[in-house]
Amino acid sequence: MARHIGILLYPDFQLLDAAGPIAAFEIAGRMAGDAYALTLLSRGGGSVRSSSGVSLDTAAIRDRGALDTLIVVGGDGSRNAMKCPDLLASLRSRMGDIRRLCSVCSGAFLLAAAGLLDGRRATTHWQRAEEFTRLFPDVRVDPDAIHIQDGAVWTSAGISAGIDLALALIGEDLGDALSRRVAQQMVVFHRRPGGQSQFSALLEMGGGDGRFAELLGWMRSHLHSRLTIETLADRMAMSPRNFTRTFRLSVGMSPAKAVERLRLEAARERVEHSAIPIEVIAIETGFRDPERMRRAFLRAFGQPPQAMRRNASAT
Repeated sequence: MARHIGILLYPDFQLLDAAGPIAAFEIAGRMAGDAYALTLLSRGGGSVRSSSGVSLDTAAIRDRGALDTLIVVGGDGSRNAMKCPDLLASLRSRMGDIRRLCSVCSGAFLLAAAGLLDGRRATTHWQRAEEFTRLFPDVRVDPDAIHIQDGAVWTSAGISAGIDLALALIGEDLGDALSRRVAQQMVVFHRRPGGQSQFSALLEMGGGDGRFAELLGWMRSHLHSRLTIETLADRMAMSPRNFTRTFRLSVGMSPAKAVERLRLEAARERVEHSAIPIEVIAIETGFRDPERMRRAFLRAFGQPPQAMRRNASAT
């Protein structure tokens, strides 16, 4: 029996937020004998224009029968959509008759505005995570996660992460093997390594003035060293207190978090693309202790180095 997937749109939605999951579910349905039925929804039904100018036909969310899963997409229009009382009321009313409620990118703003994320862990596009935290302090936001499941509610990161979310949902429904086949068909990662930042973007996130770009580059080439606050502050000719405050404002994270991100980037590259022993990688990248590196990998990637090495070898 087909699982009915509803995808909620609104004016100026991001087209890929909808098209990515649609493609994944369509391919999975074909592989598993019409496992999914897809319906595009909106507040009042009819044609809904995306931010790209492409319009899609929808049914009214209130008129649609029972759904297995409802996915709320993101996009520039989410700021207006989250202020629509009728749309938020529709979301709240559907919670009782769906098995899973999901969002892609800034679609999480609609779920939060409807009160459906209070007390839950959630994620959204990293560029809007700070705004999200400010608007919805009762939601525990992880700005680096690709997707998060908290009970029956799933949230995912920006744009292409809708595909990652769909693959995870397919895996829950139809098994990991079929989800992997869908990923292979789509030529995407079955489980994307890393978080939203992908760590290599750290330099680009170094602030508009680029004040710490040179320091970040130096940190990247000295990961084996003890990169203490005092060492980094001295290199910038700043007091430790002023350095910590200014760095956080410019880069968007603490110096300690930046060091860990850079170490994780370097360690992941070695883990996935070399045969260097894990213990040696831990020393080379400044983690020193393999157990410390393992805990950092679990926080950042959700799996230990050994598992990431096995997954990389299998793809």
